[in-house]
Amino acid sequence: MDVLVEFARLIAQVGPAAVFVGAGFEGHTAVIAGGVLAHQKLMSVWVSWACACAGSWAVDQTLFVLGRRGRQSRFVQRAAGVPAFGKALRFIERYPIGYTLAFRFLYGLRMVSPVAIGMSRLSAHRFLVLNLLGAALWAGVFTAVGYLFGHALGAWFGAHHLTERQLIWGGVAVAGGVAVALLVRRVMARHAR
Repeated sequence: MDVLVEFARLIAQVGPAAVFVGAGFEGHTAVIAGGVLAHQKLMSVWVSWACACAGSWAVDQTLFVLGRRGRQSRFVQRAAGVPAFGKALRFIERYPIGYTLAFRFLYGLRMVSPVAIGMSRLSAHRFLVLNLLGAALWAGVFTAVGYLFGHALGAWFGAHHLTERQLIWGGVAVAGGVAVALLVRRVMARHAR
């Protein structure tokens, strides 16, 4: 049982930073995990939400600035070459406020959208406010999903009385699955380019 206590302490220490970074780069999975951690009392639900909101906002704000000021950069040129980029620009021009609030929820448009918005006519001040509102809403939805899912997960673990060894191997399996999924996603994205 000492291993589980130490593992819980480690998660509580790195959880907020992991949710912050994960929300900015990986997306909803990290935010859901933060909600699960909050349900398991390993971190506060408000800390989980705030870290998810801040991480998403910071990365998207940076990508917006790159789109606005770095149009000739290699990163922006690569983002503009993605097929979803043109689709994002069309939506932005038609529904700038709604799209800016909703792009985090749209699969496949998460990373190119802030760059495309930066290249649009939407003002930097308006994006700043809409980005914060959108990040808060998005973080709230997925933190809540994780928090609610955490109850089901806790009930499942309680009903199955898993041993320490099973929990550790389960954690290794989940981490390995996530690593493989991210690797496959990266290879497929590279191949699609």
